[in-house]
Amino acid sequence: MDSQEYTRLADACLDRVTDWLEPFDPDEVDFSTADGVVKIEFPDGATYVLNRQAGASQMWLAAGVSAWHYNWTGSSWSDDRDGHDLFENLSRVMSEKLGRKVSL
Repeated sequence: MDSQEYTRLADACLDRVTDWLEPFDPDEVDFSTADGVVKIEFPDGATYVLNRQAGASQMWLAAGVSAWHYNWTGSSWSDDRDGHDLFENLSRVMSEKLGRKVSL
């Protein structure tokens, strides 16, 4: 995959996540974006970060003390260790943090 294709796919991933986060009550979940980064912040001070890593052509997600690296597989962003889907994992860690089921 060339760098333009990677950037297009990575930006689409980030846009999907920000569109999903928009309806959350900011007292429950707040977020900010910068070039290639979505920072998700919680009232208790915890921060989750999703960012593009152009040098590795990956998306990286950090949530608490855990972190994952995702490769584009042609149809989804899949973890480079066990193959789980980025959006399913983000839904899972957000559900755990919020104490209720949320789906991306």
